[in-house]
Amino acid sequence: MKIGVLALQGDFREHLAAAKSSGHAALTVRRPEELAEVDALIIPGGESTTIAHLAKVFNLFEPIRARISSGMPTYGSCAGMILLANRIVSGSEGQETFGGIDMTVRRNAFGRQVDSFESQLDFAAGSFHAVFIRAPWVEDVGPKVEVLSEVTVSGQKRAVAVRQGHLLATSFHPELTGDLRVHRYFFDQVCSGAIK
Repeated sequence: MKIGVLALQGDFREHLAAAKSSGHAALTVRRPEELAEVDALIIPGGESTTIAHLAKVFNLFEPIRARISSGMPTYGSCAGMILLANRIVSGSEGQETFGGIDMTVRRNAFGRQVDSFESQLDFAAGSFHAVFIRAPWVEDVGPKVEVLSEVTVSGQKRAVAVRQGHLLATSFHPELTGDLRVHRYFFDQVCSGAIK
């Protein structure tokens, strides 16, 4: 399977390494013709407004939105989660997303860079060490969205990993831990259900 990693800004190199370590061909995506070559896409952590802006500059914004809408398996981590959300709270004025997941995401929900933290989560029937850096959380989801993992903040559970059909999003950064289970879940569960 050819896995594309949107390589405009953010920690795309770590996602490329995770895809290769999982046994897949991994390609950087910076142009529409590169997007056309891939079976699935990873949108990395970084700065969601910058990634969206650069996607427009490189004429990728609408092609990515169209491929997601037509069923391309896509995984977004942190900023990627924001870009897969249909709705954003605390976003920049006029901030646009690729959309696809029927959820509302709160940008920088856990606080600033100095508020970054690590936590143990339950994910895919196991305990997972998660790294949160200026991370969003999910405020609400539609009926077709499956919540895969949550954290408790001030006594309230907040979704930090969700799936809707061919789309997966996490507010944390599995590419920074060396644990490939989230990536393998994407490749094995999400992609296999969407690619025939």
